[in-house]
Amino acid sequence: MSDITSKIAVRPSLGALANPTRFLNLVRILLPWLWVVTIALFIAGLWLSFAAPEDYQQGRTVRIMFIHVPSVWVAMFAYMVMVSSALGVLVWRHPLADVAARAAAPLGAAFTFLGLITGSIWGKPMWGTWWVWDARLTSFLVLLIIYLGLIALWRAIEEPAAAARPAAVFILIGAINVPIIKFSVDWWNTLHQPASVFRADGPTLSPEFLWPLMVMALAYSMLFLTLHLMTMRNEILRRRIRSLQITTARRAERGQVE
Repeated sequence: MSDITSKIAVRPSLGALANPTRFLNLVRILLPWLWVVTIALFIAGLWLSFAAPEDYQQGRTVRIMFIHVPSVWVAMFAYMVMVSSALGVLVWRHPLADVAARAAAPLGAAFTFLGLITGSIWGKPMWGTWWVWDARLTSFLVLLIIYLGLIALWRAIEEPAAAARPAAVFILIGAINVPIIKFSVDWWNTLHQPASVFRADGPTLSPEFLWPLMVMALAYSMLFLTLHLMTMRNEILRRRIRSLQITTARRAERGQVE
């Protein structure tokens, strides 16, 4: 009985991993392995992408899909990570929830920007223009604006605890835009092509295009996960340094008063 109790005590629970120190130790162990997996997936994905045949309509430009589509998926996934974190702040008061949301915002903005740029490059030969106020493109641009607005909000409020709740509310309101991005091609008549992978009747892409796309999507996802953990680590350390600076300043003020 005592052996079982000791094993239970040693095994960390999810609540214990929420402790910033335990989280930092876990990140230190995971990061090297995550980088290895991420690099391996990118090598495989890029090799498959360049090996894919030319499309009978789009020619070589179809290969932009292997960069554009995963960046769009990860940009939306990053926002859903922020939505989960916002719920963690408002409902469960998770100690790392605000850290996770704050770390995901610049990464989500970067993937959104990449999606817009590659989409414009792809759209020029296909549509004859760099940009149209298409429902999908416009709603995706709104996503970038939301990301930038959240980053500005966090920077405007110096105290992280004071910024956590307003940012969480902002994130949940902005989540309305995510289903608009997803279903805009179904709700409105747009230039953007409809979904060809995640469909109720299965993907419509041929395997020689589907496999490189899925490998690249996995590589992008692993890149986001790795960078997200790194950014969370940096945010925790930044807050610790700030806390130490405030404590030192208060002690100095007390010393001057005495």
